[in-house]
Amino acid sequence: MLDRNKVMVGMSGGVDSSVAALLMKQQGYEVFGLTITSIKQGDDCKADSKESGCCGYSAVIDAADVCEHLEIKHKLMDLSEIFKDKIINNFIKEYLDGRTPNPCTMCNPLIKWGEVLKKADSLGCYYYSTGHYADISYNEESGRYFITKGKDPLKDQSYFLWGLTQEQLSRTIFPLGKLTKPEVRKIAAESQIKVFNKLDSQEICFVTNNDYQDFLIKSVPAIQSKFDGGDIIFDGIVIGKHKGYPFYTIGQRKGLGISYHKPLFVKKIIPESNVIEVATEEDIFSNGLIAENINLMKYSKLDSDRIFNIKIRYRDKGSDGYCELDDNGNLLIKFINPKKSITPGQSVVVYEGNDLVAGGVIKSSIS
Repeated sequence: MLDRNKVMVGMSGGVDSSVAALLMKQQGYEVFGLTITSIKQGDDCKADSKESGCCGYSAVIDAADVCEHLEIKHKLMDLSEIFKDKIINNFIKEYLDGRTPNPCTMCNPLIKWGEVLKKADSLGCYYYSTGHYADISYNEESGRYFITKGKDPLKDQSYFLWGLTQEQLSRTIFPLGKLTKPEVRKIAAESQIKVFNKLDSQEICFVTNNDYQDFLIKSVPAIQSKFDGGDIIFDGIVIGKHKGYPFYTIGQRKGLGISYHKPLFVKKIIPESNVIEVATEEDIFSNGLIAENINLMKYSKLDSDRIFNIKIRYRDKGSDGYCELDDNGNLLIKFINPKKSITPGQSVVVYEGNDLVAGGVIKSSIS
């Protein structure tokens, strides 16, 4: 039997999740702190590895210390095997397929909600809370939950949450949605939470130093010898050699090792022939895109006549365009003005004002 007075809080060891736990306790909930990790843990609930990031040893210890300070129970959930199977292996496969993945958008619905809610169920917790800078709204007429942007425009994380299901949203509380980062740090300091000034993690949790190329080399030892020396083609002519197509992304300018009187950018990656096509800046714009793995959030259907704001990467300011679902359930987007560097594998997220309407994974651009 799930208890609506019980909440499980995802604890990463950082200031945001720590304050989320504090606020849930102040609101009268019975709080369970849960730290999930992709790094194998020992029987004493300490990580066997000293790796950094939100899944590492120091993060586990910080989360446990904060829970002790707040006088709430702390649980550790080792998801290393399922994380490797669902997230890391897909991350590697996407690069080998010539795409640029966004693992966080997959991890959220599959791991941080999908697996964690199972743990919440086992402890009788109806609600799950995290330190994301986002909010949740509910439309009584449509009966649908949807994400809305957080108050802090510099920290808003709604983009990464497009994959959450209606069931997952119905059980989620985002206590930081109406707070800014400085306000969160102030709350932590006033409550004597030791991580109040801890730096934010800016990296993919399983990629050390944010060096995905090094991660691929260690994960697939033959990757360099197999793909090094492929052709770089400009306007149908070979103008250089690349170091392996998995090490490049659409729109990339630096590190190409070629010279031309105009800046050149990666336009297309062709894994079948180990070829990278480059173009001048004016030739890497597209009129639209096709996305797959679609999740409709605010509406159960899309109005093809309505103009939405569309982001194709996290720091994208967004561009206006039209959206509709095709007969295969893919999302077809047509921008009012051409969009630069549309990248297969990245997430596309559709907004209406501050509300998240839908999201998916970019399959291809449309000329």
